[in-house]
Amino acid sequence: MSLSTADEDSAPEIHLPADIDWQMLDKSKFFFLGAALFSGVSGALYPVVVLKTRQQVSQTQIPCIRIAFSILRHEGYRGLYRGFGTSLMGTIPARALYMTALEVTKSNVGTATVRLGFPEPTAAAIANAAAGLSAAMAAQLVWTPIDVVSQRLMVQSSSSVSSNPSNPNVSSCKYRGGIDAFRKILTADGLRGLYRGFGISILTYAPSNAVWWASYSVAQRLIWGGIGCYFYKKDEENREGMGSGNGGIFRPDTKTVVAVQGVSAAMAGGVSALITMPLDTIKTRLQVLDAEENGCRRPLTVGQTIRNLVKEGGWTACYRGLGPRWASMSMSATTMITTYEFLKRLSAKNQENLT
Repeated sequence: MSLSTADEDSAPEIHLPADIDWQMLDKSKFFFLGAALFSGVSGALYPVVVLKTRQQVSQTQIPCIRIAFSILRHEGYRGLYRGFGTSLMGTIPARALYMTALEVTKSNVGTATVRLGFPEPTAAAIANAAAGLSAAMAAQLVWTPIDVVSQRLMVQSSSSVSSNPSNPNVSSCKYRGGIDAFRKILTADGLRGLYRGFGISILTYAPSNAVWWASYSVAQRLIWGGIGCYFYKKDEENREGMGSGNGGIFRPDTKTVVAVQGVSAAMAGGVSALITMPLDTIKTRLQVLDAEENGCRRPLTVGQTIRNLVKEGGWTACYRGLGPRWASMSMSATTMITTYEFLKRLSAKNQENLT
């Protein structure tokens, strides 16, 4: 793959390692290694998700650091990993669905857009956005019930002194673990209880993934464009001073490629977090909180959730947990994309043709 950073004939070309599409992958290796790698990444980032969730269900704005110290004081380090076992069980099938939908859509849409005459950068952005959209929708079939169970466990305190800021709408049911929570939710609310917030989850993650993958594609081109211009000027200086240059061709090493991918992913994660934060807050509350009416507890509606948020802290309440979510999405995006690209290279059928 090569990129040109300008329109002139003398513009430098950046020769990147060959892209790996769906047909080039050894599927069994791809899914097996992917499950192992992404489980490790999820484990490292899980405490940030717990902090974000507790901030979102809180009735008042409480600093993330204060919540973290409260959890450690009352529940220990285990409190930061409440619901992780359940989340991990859902990682393998959800990631398998996500990666399959992502690669198949990206390959097919990318080919179709190029045939329709779109410029390569535009075709890449469209293919990435479509791939992110379809992958998120496919993965939510597994992730929504996993989210409902794991988030119920996240906001449940093991101490009589609650480390979760009091919210009377938090489910009063006590769970002994993921399986117990799954059974009790299914018994009380049926299958619908496990898919509580499914619609808002689609509305949150589908555009979030579309924005992320499109932003990632654009950010990469911007960064490579800047790098190309830098080396072009450096090459011009070498020609003037020494009479020789590299011919306007730049071949970045693996470390440079990984660094650009990581920075691009962090930028895309920040943009996506900011745009979709209100939807994520509403989704989390729908999945965790109940309304109480005439002594009976029942699920909140989207309208009730929004009204409660605005009543508690105005429209800015929709951005509770933005700090942890921004950090989580940026760190997650950076580690996930570098792991993902590394995984694709490990899983390629023909390793010799990747340079």
